[in-house]
Amino acid sequence: MTIGVGDVAPDFSLAGTGGKTYSLAQYRGAAVVLVFYPGDNTPVCTRQLCSYNDELSQFSGVSAQVLGISTQDVASHEKFAAKHGFKFPLLADTDKAVHRAYGVLGLMDLPRRSVFVVDAAGTIRYAHRALVGVTYRPVRELMDAITALR
Repeated sequence: MTIGVGDVAPDFSLAGTGGKTYSLAQYRGAAVVLVFYPGDNTPVCTRQLCSYNDELSQFSGVSAQVLGISTQDVASHEKFAAKHGFKFPLLADTDKAVHRAYGVLGLMDLPRRSVFVVDAAGTIRYAHRALVGVTYRPVRELMDAITALR
């Protein structure tokens, strides 16, 4: 069964940029935007994450934490983040366990571009799984989902 809006978000603990380990539980009390993206340094993923980074003040203005998650390792994420100046963590789900928990693997076990908004209590309040990997959810849509939590 695939998780969705109204379900408790599966917790996780993943290594990420900045030499830290991140868990969903550590952000309890604030909204979290989980951004599952297919790959570092790919054209659409780069545009997507850059757009979220460019508008990061909107997310922080509503006390929401953005977390990027893909299957590349931390070394790849560090290079990608440094190249584009990302100010939010990129997490390494190299064994795809978190991808599986959120139901974001597609054909041939490949990651699908997906975004979840998790509320302060740990419940999923917005879920989008892309069928085609060339589009992503705009900041305005995510902000609407976050502000609807209030």
